[in-house]
Amino acid sequence: MAKRNSFKLGLLSGTFSDDWEDLANSSSRRQLVETVVLGSVSVSILRWLASIAAIYLLILDRTNWRTNILTGLLVPYIFLNLPSIIFNIFRGEIGRWIAFVAIVLRLFFPRRFPDWLEVPAAMILLLVAAPSLLANYLRSSVIGYIISLLIGVYLLQEHIRAAGGFRKAFAEKHGISNTIGIILLFVSPLWELIKYFL
Repeated sequence: MAKRNSFKLGLLSGTFSDDWEDLANSSSRRQLVETVVLGSVSVSILRWLASIAAIYLLILDRTNWRTNILTGLLVPYIFLNLPSIIFNIFRGEIGRWIAFVAIVLRLFFPRRFPDWLEVPAAMILLLVAAPSLLANYLRSSVIGYIISLLIGVYLLQEHIRAAGGFRKAFAEKHGISNTIGIILLFVSPLWELIKYFL
């Protein structure tokens, strides 16, 4: 009788330990899934913020923030970091029509084509004309992340140098928004690289 009870307890303890092990495995799987989902959400949010910051800086440079910084680098940056939804919209018919209108205006009405539209038109042309193989590879590879990071770091370094130092970069007119916008440019690719190598 004692052997039978110990056998039943042994089965129960084995069952309980297996259940606890399964529960631990499922919670670690859940954590893994949550980490992957939250990681992709954070990357998506950072990508949106970086794209908005790049477009903001591009508009600001074309209107009232005239600098000697090479802001034409924002065009490939936007190409590499534009969220997929918007990227696919501009790669489709909408982008083709915008590019067609921009080319027609530039060719036949050059005096009426404003200077501030040169860079946005180049950006649309790059989005439409880039081969899909190259675009998809650069946007999802380490090379694209490194290019984006280098563009962000270069623009921040040039902005700080043009302002005369880090403190002055925040003190000048529109300094805080410009500097934070440029910092956002390299946060997203840096996070992508950290995620890739971990």
